[in-house]
Amino acid sequence: MSSQPLSETSDQTVQHDEIVINKHTTTNSQKKATNTWFTAFKYAFPYYLAVHIAFAITTLFSLLFVLHDFSSNSLHFYTLWKAWARYDVAHFGYIALFGYTEWWRTAFFPLYPLLERSLFPLTKSPYVAGLIVSNIAGLVMLVVLYRLVAEDFGRKRALRTVLYLSVFPTAFFFAAAYNESVFVCFTLLSFYSLRRGRWWLAGLFGLLASLTRSVGILLLVPFAYEYLYQHQFNLRKIRFDVLSCVLIPTGMGLFAFYCYLKFNDALAFSHAQAVWSHIFVFPGKAYFLALQQIGTYPLLSFPALRNLLDLTQDLFMLLPVVLCFVGPWRMPRHLLSYSLYALVSYVFLQLFPLDHTFPLTSIPRYLLEIFPAFIVLAGMGKHRIFNLNYLFIAGALLFFCLLQFLTGHWMT
Repeated sequence: MSSQPLSETSDQTVQHDEIVINKHTTTNSQKKATNTWFTAFKYAFPYYLAVHIAFAITTLFSLLFVLHDFSSNSLHFYTLWKAWARYDVAHFGYIALFGYTEWWRTAFFPLYPLLERSLFPLTKSPYVAGLIVSNIAGLVMLVVLYRLVAEDFGRKRALRTVLYLSVFPTAFFFAAAYNESVFVCFTLLSFYSLRRGRWWLAGLFGLLASLTRSVGILLLVPFAYEYLYQHQFNLRKIRFDVLSCVLIPTGMGLFAFYCYLKFNDALAFSHAQAVWSHIFVFPGKAYFLALQQIGTYPLLSFPALRNLLDLTQDLFMLLPVVLCFVGPWRMPRHLLSYSLYALVSYVFLQLFPLDHTFPLTSIPRYLLEIFPAFIVLAGMGKHRIFNLNYLFIAGALLFFCLLQFLTGHWMT
């Protein structure tokens, strides 16, 4: 018979049971998390695949715009993916190969070219590396978007959000060798982390976002609100982890430090915007600049139609941004960080139009970054009429814009 006291034996038995229970709970939690991410992938991937198949088909038959009617000539197979090598793709590729040899190239932030450079030994081409990076990031982006929206708004709304973002008229830039998909991916990862109170992860992903595009610094706004809300706006409950917010602007800070060392100008990336004809205006003036250009030229002219296309998309996205705050689709208080991010992102885009005939150039592409607006649109999509109209109109414009891009027309 054991001489060990009964109470001690009982304590050890309880401790053993607790260890077994904790291990079992941890295993179940890990399985649940894995299954949840797998579920997100299972729902997001079909949309990703369908859109990319449509992109591939459009790319193939876009060659008919290059080949003359009834011509027996043929093109090299690489023409298919070379058709996507347009405009800013060359700048990212140049930086990936040679770095920032001129100060004005700092308008393009460094993380995306660095990712291209990291794959260069395998691909032997920064452009091909960029396609791989963008398309992998694009898939991860949709998976994170689905899980984020599903947990905060429900599965049906998450599915529509993924679909609505995927068919927005400029969504083909997610598949091009541009930094859009990488930036939105890191933005969503940061947002997902801060919504779960994982502050250091949110800061880290925010750092990566601000190393990809300068607007990544705007993640400070939803971070501040989420942190204060989750701590009941009580200053006494603030902990050391609040310092994780400093990581978000650190990405831009690192690039500024590099610019200072390289060009003796810490704000070279900001000053470079003047080279691209960007000007600073008050919010709303960009609309009037575009309307002025539309009125200057005949309606069925290139300047009028192109400005009309840009302005229509810009004004359309203003609607869900406003509806984040008012109306039946407004965000509740515990989700106000979505609304704040949508607002500051949209307003920021309106501050820097171009000082020439096409003031809203590139803004329709940047609208992809305002993901909360697509959540609101997905809420509106519960109504069949809106859902059908959005899908048909946005889808038609998407493939029109893609054909313009593939055939070398101005679409940036």
